[in-house]
Amino acid sequence: MRTLVVIRSLLFSVILMALAAASFAQIGISVSFGPPALPIYEQPLIPGDGYIWTPGYWAYADDDYYWVPGTWVEAPEVGFLWTPGYWGWGGSAFFFHEGYWGREVGFYGGVDYGYGYGGRGYEGGRWENNHFYYNTTVNNVNTTIIHNTYNTTVVNNNTVNRVSYNGGNGGRNERPTVQEEAVSNQRHTPPVAAQQQHVQGARSNPELRASANHGKPPIAATAKPADFKSSAVPAREAGAPYKAPARTATANEAPPANNARPANNARPANNADARPNANSHATDLQPHKYAPPSNANANAATNQKYQQQQEKLATKQNQEHQKLQQQQERQHQQVAKPNASETQKQQLEQKHAQQTQQLEQKHAAQQEKIQTRQQPRQQPAPKQNPPKPAKEKTP
Repeated sequence: MRTLVVIRSLLFSVILMALAAASFAQIGISVSFGPPALPIYEQPLIPGDGYIWTPGYWAYADDDYYWVPGTWVEAPEVGFLWTPGYWGWGGSAFFFHEGYWGREVGFYGGVDYGYGYGGRGYEGGRWENNHFYYNTTVNNVNTTIIHNTYNTTVVNNNTVNRVSYNGGNGGRNERPTVQEEAVSNQRHTPPVAAQQQHVQGARSNPELRASANHGKPPIAATAKPADFKSSAVPAREAGAPYKAPARTATANEAPPANNARPANNARPANNADARPNANSHATDLQPHKYAPPSNANANAATNQKYQQQQEKLATKQNQEHQKLQQQQERQHQQVAKPNASETQKQQLEQKHAQQTQQLEQKHAAQQEKIQTRQQPRQQPAPKQNPPKPAKEKTP
C-alpha cells in the first residue's frame, strides 16, 4: 500500500512539472512592440564545474517586458547545450520562441547575446569525453579550480548592435540555416525546474520591469538560478535608450498592422477544449487576402503581374493553412481519447502553437519579398556636364 502511494505521488509530481513547463513556454504570447535592447553587464564567476551559461533576455507579462537575468545552469544531460529563446516578428506582432536543451544549438533569431552566443551557434564551450570544456575568452572561469578549459578568440560585435529581437522594424534580419532547421526537429528538453523558478522570480520582481528600470535592470545576471541577492550583478548601462509605449499590448493580444490579419480567438462550436489563443492553432488564422498594387508609377502590365502574384501566393498560403488545420485536428482527436494523459495534451498544444507561428512567419516573409520587388527602383540622377569656363578677354 505504501509503495502504491509513493508511485502515485511521483506520477502526480511529473504531471505538475509538465504543466509548469507548458505554462512557462510563453508560446502564444504576442506583443505589438519589440523588447528593449540587451543591457550591458558582466558575467558572474561560474559557481562550479558542469554549469553552462544561459544568457539573459526580455520576457513579457502583465502588460510589460521584464528582464530575466542571465545565469549559470547545470545541463540536464551530458552532451546537452542550451539554445536561447528569442522574440521574432510574426507578421502582425512579436512572438516569443522558447529556449531549449539539445545535442546541438539551434536557431535563436541571430540575436547576439554575448558570452559565446554570437547569433549563430555557441562558442563558449564544448563537450569532450563526457566533460564540458570552457572557453576562457568569453567565460568568467577560475582556472585554478576548473582545469577543463581552453582559449579561443571569439569576435564579439555585441557592443555595437544590442538589438534583442528578429524581424520587424529594426530587428535582426536573420533566417535559420538548413542545419538549424534540422536541429529544431531533433529531440529537445524544455527549461529545467531551476530555470522555471528563475523566470518566476524575475517576473515577480518589480525592479526588473522595463517600465521601472528603462532597459537597465538592477539584477542583470546571477551565478545561480533564482539567486537574486548574494550573486546578483547589476547592468552597467542600458543597451539603448528605452521608453515604454503609451499603450502596451496585453498577453495574447496582437493588434493588426497594415495588411495584417487580425487575431481571431474564436473557436469552433464543436471544440470545447480550452486552448491558448492569439493564433496558436491553424483554425485561429484568417484567410490571406492581400491589398492591390500600390505602385502608382508602374505600368498596367506590371501591376497586373503583381496582382496575379498576390492571388497565387494567397491561394497557396491558404491551402497550407487548411493542410495544417486538418493535421492538427487529427492530432487533437487522438489525444481526446480516454487513455491520453494531460501531459500529452499540453505537449501537443505547445507543438501546435509553434507550428502555427512558424507558418505565419514564413508567410510574412513571402509577402514581404513580393512587396519589395514591387517597390519602384530609384533612377540614378542624370549626369550634369560641368559649365565651360568663360574665355578671358585679351586686353
